[in-house]
Amino acid sequence: MLLAIDIGNTNIVLACAHASDLAEDRSGQLQTWRIETHMGEDAAAFAEAMRAALGDDRCQAISGAMIASVVPAVTHGVKEGVRLVADVVPLVVGDPDVDLGIRVNIDQPSQAGADRLVNAVGAQVHHSLPAIILDFGTATTLDLVAKDGAYEGGIIAPGVALSIDALDAAAAQLPRLALRPFDADLPILGKNTVTAMESGIFWGYVSMIDGLLARLRARYGDVSLVATGGLAGLFAQHLSSKPTVDTDLTVKGLFEIYARNSIAAGGARNG
Repeated sequence: MLLAIDIGNTNIVLACAHASDLAEDRSGQLQTWRIETHMGEDAAAFAEAMRAALGDDRCQAISGAMIASVVPAVTHGVKEGVRLVADVVPLVVGDPDVDLGIRVNIDQPSQAGADRLVNAVGAQVHHSLPAIILDFGTATTLDLVAKDGAYEGGIIAPGVALSIDALDAAAAQLPRLALRPFDADLPILGKNTVTAMESGIFWGYVSMIDGLLARLRARYGDVSLVATGGLAGLFAQHLSSKPTVDTDLTVKGLFEIYARNSIAAGGARNG
């Protein structure tokens, strides 16, 4: 069994799959688990959290692991935690011996976020290209993957939760806004403080994304749209251009990168 680990600023997402399932493209049936990112600061603490999340049977069946991280301070603890639990040394996106199999067409390829490149690999395999990947995470990002599979760059904006946190921290008279599912009936003009804030967050983000997508499509043509990240389901249905929602895109990309490196290593890493 293979383990994919996506270390984000807020959560660490784990997913397990058998190589045979991935080879037959049954990755749409992935089950994922979340651990708070701070748990990865200590290898023993992460190992305990991983055992609790996955269970002993899954942990004992792990024969290989792949990590993508945007939190360098946590990467080592997670890597060591996996070694403690499963007795395997994970591959890490960004390590010199890990080949993503993707061309990165930006000014400084080494500065591209690991999660964004992994998403691009996932889109290569599971979605039609060219594609714009819309990721609702701690940051809201839009990335373009060209028809030939190259990563062409992207856009980074503050995430929804960050905007709510900023209002809470900087505006003393505003209440803390609870993020909830919105519908198209939400008034654009709030009649009280909470509905005014909800309109700003909800319609503000919908309008921002619609505007950015319109500019991207005016420049790059009618490309497909894939939405991922924890809040994708909250916003995707309200965009003018309806995206395909693939909340497992990052871990699918990690499994694909593992497979590519297994082939390059003569199959020694298959699990």
